Amino acid sequence: MLKTLFSPRLLGLHLLTIGVVIAFIMLGRWQLGVFNDSGKPVLTTDPAPVSVTELAPVGAQMRGDAVGRRVTVEGVYDASRQLLVADRRADVDAPGGKVSRGHGYWVLTPVRLDDGTLMPVVRGWVADAADPAAAAVPQGRASVPGRLRPQQGSDTVQRRPEGLPPGQVQTVATGELVNLWQGEQVRNGYVVAEPPSGALTQVASKPPMVGGEVTWRNLAYAANWWIFAGFAVFMWFHFVRDAVRADRDRERSPEMVLEG
Repeated sequence: MLKTLFSPRLLGLHLLTIGVVIAFIMLGRWQLGVFNDSGKPVLTTDPAPVSVTELAPVGAQMRGDAVGRRVTVEGVYDASRQLLVADRRADVDAPGGKVSRGHGYWVLTPVRLDDGTLMPVVRGWVADAADPAAAAVPQGRASVPGRLRPQQGSDTVQRRPEGLPPGQVQTVATGELVNLWQGEQVRNGYVVAEPPSGALTQVASKPPMVGGEVTWRNLAYAANWWIFAGFAVFMWFHFVRDAVRADRDRERSPEMVLEG
C-alpha cells in the first residue's frame, strides 16, 4: 500500500490536492472577511457646511443624517457658562468615564446664537483642568466651523463615585445642560470645533457615516469554497483507494494463475 501511495503518479495527485484545498480554504476565508466587513459603517458624502440652526433643533431629536455634518456656528462665546467634560480623550469615539479617568478634558463652551439660543461647542481638549488654554475664550463675535455630534446619554459612562468638582460634567447631555444653564434654550447635540480654539488640542470627529449593507451572498460564496475543498478531498480519497485496489489486484493475479 505504501509503495502505491508514494508512487510518482500519486505523488502528483497528493500535491495537486493539497494546493487545491489550501487555495479553496483561503478563498473561503477571503469571502468570509468580505461578509464580516459588509455590515460595518462606511464613509458617505461630506456635504458643504451649513448653519448649525438647520440641523440642531431646540427641544427635538437630531436627525440621524445630521451626525458628523460640517456646520458653522455664528455668535458669541458665553465664557461664564463654560464647562469641562471630565475623563475624556481627544477623540469623540473614545470611551469616557472611568476607563479614561485622568486622560484629560473637553473644553465645552456655549455659543449664543443670534436668536438667543445656546449651541454647545467643544472648543478642544486639555490634559489638565488648570491649563490656561482652557480659560482663553475668544472674545467678540465668532464664526466657528466644526462637526455636529448628537448629545450623549447621561448613563453612557461610568461616573466618578465621589462626584465632580464644580464646573465639570461627565457627558454632553442636553438635558443636563438645560439644568445647568437655567433659563436658556439649548440646542440639541454639540459641535466639535475644527480647528480647535487657540492652543487647545483638536478633538477628533469623523465625517458622516452610514451603515454598510450586509452581503449575505459572500457568506454563501465562503461556504461554497469550503464545500469545494471538501469535495477535492473526497475525490482524492476515491482516486487513491482505486489505485490501491488496482495494485492489489495486479499483485494477486499471478498467484491466481499459478493456483489454476
